[in-house]
Amino acid sequence: MKSTSQTGAAFIVGGSIAGAGISSTVGGIGIVGGFGGVGIGVTPVVAAGAVAGAAVYGAFQGITEGDTAAYGAMGIGAVGGVGVASVVGGMGFVAPKIGLAFGIGVVPMAGIGAVVGLAAYGIAKILDESQVKETPFEVFGRMEEKVLQMDYYSAALIELDLFLCGDDLHQKFAAWEIEDELKALKAKVKKPVVPPQSQPPKIEPKIILQTTKNPETWRCVQTLKGHSAAVNALAISPDGQTFISGSNDKTVCLWDLNTGKCLYTFYGQAEAVLSVAISPNGKQIISGCVDRKISSWQLDTKEYLRTFSYLNSPYSHNGFVTSLTYSLDGRIIASASTDKTIRIWGGYTRKHKLTLNGHTDTVYAVAMSPNCQILVSSSKDKTIRIWDLETGRERCILTQDSAAKTVIISPDGETLISGSKDSTIKLWNLHTGELSCTLTGHTRAVLSLAIHPDGKTLASSSSDGVIKLWNLQTGEVIQTLTGFSPVAFSPDGKTLLSSARTGAIKIWRQVQSDEKQPDFLSGKWWEVLGVDEDANSENVRSAYLRLARLYHPDVNRTASNKASMQAINRAYQQYKIQNLTPNPSPY
Repeated sequence: MKSTSQTGAAFIVGGSIAGAGISSTVGGIGIVGGFGGVGIGVTPVVAAGAVAGAAVYGAFQGITEGDTAAYGAMGIGAVGGVGVASVVGGMGFVAPKIGLAFGIGVVPMAGIGAVVGLAAYGIAKILDESQVKETPFEVFGRMEEKVLQMDYYSAALIELDLFLCGDDLHQKFAAWEIEDELKALKAKVKKPVVPPQSQPPKIEPKIILQTTKNPETWRCVQTLKGHSAAVNALAISPDGQTFISGSNDKTVCLWDLNTGKCLYTFYGQAEAVLSVAISPNGKQIISGCVDRKISSWQLDTKEYLRTFSYLNSPYSHNGFVTSLTYSLDGRIIASASTDKTIRIWGGYTRKHKLTLNGHTDTVYAVAMSPNCQILVSSSKDKTIRIWDLETGRERCILTQDSAAKTVIISPDGETLISGSKDSTIKLWNLHTGELSCTLTGHTRAVLSLAIHPDGKTLASSSSDGVIKLWNLQTGEVIQTLTGFSPVAFSPDGKTLLSSARTGAIKIWRQVQSDEKQPDFLSGKWWEVLGVDEDANSENVRSAYLRLARLYHPDVNRTASNKASMQAINRAYQQYKIQNLTPNPSPY
């Protein structure tokens, strides 16, 4: 390669680095117009930087050589830019992080087109001088692929995302420095004291250092694979020995919570299972489905009992059955549906007793208070309604700007907790309806909530594949896990269940923080990353970055997290090899 072509490559590389720097500084960028809004990620900005670098080199060559072809390329590009502007119409450039927004008219588009034309000229000069038989588009594609494969560049993006999402890394570093100082002090204290030989030996008091128990942390100890589609509902038996799961594969599975073994599969649902529940005595299970039916089975004999029938209809509801719950005394069952109603059934007779009307859209979830006197429901109509089960009347209506997808009641029966589409979690006084607190931290809709039996810890899962554990007394996040809704705590509070997008179920348990983390990040690349096998590149990359924020050693300096990050990197690399590497030409 000639030195001039090497100079041209240096211009392009410099432009790519500048583009990466601009992206990391400016943050999210977008173009808006009559066609809607389009986000611009890191790769397009890097490519734009490369184009700018090639244009600068083209201008340099055109001026030094006096080549009129450079001006011709600029003219052709400008005409093309005007053509794009006339077709697309008015556009605007926005960068919310730095508060930048301006319009892009015909003249700026002509200028952009001229730059692209000059870049094409620069690329052509490089190819001509290096005698490489590639088109400019092939060169840009090859450069983009190299950028995507830069591990150090990906690592830098991860660290940048961590700062942007608000993690106080400086505080973590300060804590590590304090730990180092404490270790140094302990080493000095443990240093033996040697008395002078001229004096009689002295008995030094034995110094016993007080050791504190390592804090416990939630770790995934097992991943269960039995369903062939997404899991929509989980329920754990009152004795904490078994649990059931309902899935889009039209089945309900019974599992041993201790061994993770699938004990039985209940068939018979005509469509996807959206909700499940186990009776307080642990003898029956029920499921609610897209087929508008509530089905019941005897758990010990696995015998099918019946379908709940509304009046003379063969169906339980006139819409999908979205949520089911037993009262703590087992006397009644409440069901919610897309038909905008809540129906109350006899817990033993399974006969319809009452229909609660009031919601004007799909009812997402229902929950009952421990004293079996209050029922709470949330709906797509952006209201949460508190019902008196004795009279069937509404006690209170809570309104929000965003619909609550899930609701639960605290074990003491004092607090109502809701998770909404706007990514917030709200705590309400169940008796007065007063808003007590709002928890923020998720970035997507909160789809499922579970409260620890002691009432002090809340688990929430979001559609972004993140599970957060909250200290309800302080409102702080205790730990962040990777997983999907639904979530459920065992009766003893020692186990947490969650789902995975691929139909797997994760079992989480509290272990000492210094214990070795089990190798749960195993399997196919899409299983490790928690995406569908046919997920697009943007979803795969987002899943990779989300996992990196949880397990990157720069954030969690443990050997187990390092091993987990390596497994995540291997999975992402496998994806890139299988899906981003171009197939060789047969010719």
